Amino acid sequence: MRLPDESERSVGINITPMIDVIFSILAYFIISSLSLTRSEGLPVNLPQASTAKVQKTEQINISILSDGAIALNRQPIELEKLEAEVKTKIAPNTESYVILNADKAVNHGRVVEVMDRLRRVKGVKLAIAAQK
Repeated sequence: MRLPDESERSVGINITPMIDVIFSILAYFIISSLSLTRSEGLPVNLPQASTAKVQKTEQINISILSDGAIALNRQPIELEKLEAEVKTKIAPNTESYVILNADKAVNHGRVVEVMDRLRRVKGVKLAIAAQK
């Protein structure tokens, strides 16, 4: 027999607000982690490329500014000294990425000159930076 003061509702825990909070926190971390990309090159206006990918390895950054000046890891350098300096930064019997950040206003010939010097260095994998 049932007593008259007992309710007929079943007791349960509503987890919908908890799921909303978890998804909000997840969205916050995803969005905030997108701004954590690191760029070690000098600020240049990169060209657009739909197939651009982020490379995750030991890398050497070479920047070619709009006036044609060259910088190796943010330090100005002459084209004639570039090959020797890159060789000193690469450990023996290893491969390193050399990221080429060329301003889109730079003469194509200047970029090819730098790439030619870099391709002479053994153990260099050349990558050209672009914005997606």
